[in-house]
Amino acid sequence: MINGIINIYKEKGYTSHDVVAKLRGITGQKKIGHTGTLDPDAEGVLPVCLGKATKVCDLLTDKDKIYETTLLLGVSTDTQDISGTMIQEKSTERLTEEQVKQAILSYIGEYEQLPPMYSALKVNGKKLYELAREGKEVARKTRKVMIYDIGILEMNLPRVRMEVHCSKGTYIRTLCQDIGDKLGCGGCMETLVRTKVNRFTLEQSILLSQAEEYQRQGHFQELLLPVDALFSGLQPAVVRPEQSALAYNGNSLSPKWLVPADSFSTADTCSAKDTFVTGASMVFEHEEKVRIYSPNHVFIGIYQYDKSKNLLNVEKMFLDREEI
Repeated sequence: MINGIINIYKEKGYTSHDVVAKLRGITGQKKIGHTGTLDPDAEGVLPVCLGKATKVCDLLTDKDKIYETTLLLGVSTDTQDISGTMIQEKSTERLTEEQVKQAILSYIGEYEQLPPMYSALKVNGKKLYELAREGKEVARKTRKVMIYDIGILEMNLPRVRMEVHCSKGTYIRTLCQDIGDKLGCGGCMETLVRTKVNRFTLEQSILLSQAEEYQRQGHFQELLLPVDALFSGLQPAVVRPEQSALAYNGNSLSPKWLVPADSFSTADTCSAKDTFVTGASMVFEHEEKVRIYSPNHVFIGIYQYDKSKNLLNVEKMFLDREEI
């Protein structure tokens, strides 16, 4: 099975589900999942998880994101973006650049956003966009989203190109409409490119056609980020060979059974019996999370240290049985 995360550049016209379906065809593997929906007209970074990496799909979905978008003032549509049906058009001649700038920057911080009808959120088991296509509008609750920063990249009224750093669950097209409504002229989203999700950037993303070519040449694995790379900020530790079976089964671990990752080595065979440890056992002062590895360098999972019991308890396992 192929395991890892690939940074796909989702092109216009594809849904996130289309990307997953295409990658299943390319790899011949069913266990694949995406990390957050992008509208068909949007493009940009879409991390896709394969194999055991699907366990971190929810983690990446929860991360904040960065978008580059074009706000078109004076035009309101039923979908809040340029692809929808125009419902109102107003002049923007009275607007000054300073007024527009102040309105945009006023949304930095936490604000209550009303999810659009054209979205995948469900009400009574039915997706909102399905109801919208039937001509129905239902009551929705606002929810808090966080706009960490907005950078105005270019202003040529009635268009404003801007970079938005926001929390999960933020609808950029709704933000565009809200800005337009605040200015009294309405607005909609004209373009949207997601430029960053966690450590995945636009510059490092690849097209589906490129991924297919890598697979054809037998180099697909080179495109994948290992699962443990997502947790590079956590301290790594290696379980001693004598207690490795406990770790493989997700049992709690004593700190004395662990050594720092830089204090062990293995022979070329990478088997546990060939491992020797030169470092002292680990000591934890705080209730931190730790990356745990097997004696033969295989990522086992994330453990959380419980200071009151002086034990590390499994938080998430990533080990495949065939790797033991």
